[in-house]
Amino acid sequence: MHYKISFRQKKNAAKLGVDITISSNPKKKIDVYKNGVKVAEIGAAGYFDYASYIKKFGLKFANQRKKLYKVRHNNDRSVKESAGYYADQILWS
Repeated sequence: MHYKISFRQKKNAAKLGVDITISSNPKKKIDVYKNGVKVAEIGAAGYFDYASYIKKFGLKFANQRKKLYKVRHNNDRSVKESAGYYADQILWS
């Protein structure tokens, strides 16, 4: 899978003070770096994220999927600086 990081995701990462690159792990989308150290691999390859849903299906559908994601990942996305937290803040905001 060839994944392209969106402007939205770069902007979200900058707000968190982290850098992002295409993941070196073929099963993930993005590697997250803080102060030059890799802290997380986020986004399962082969699945959509918020930006992908917007591009392919439109904003209304993307917002529905975002709500479902937030409910499904409520426990892991609230743990600061965890992979779930970064996925929520970068891929789903």
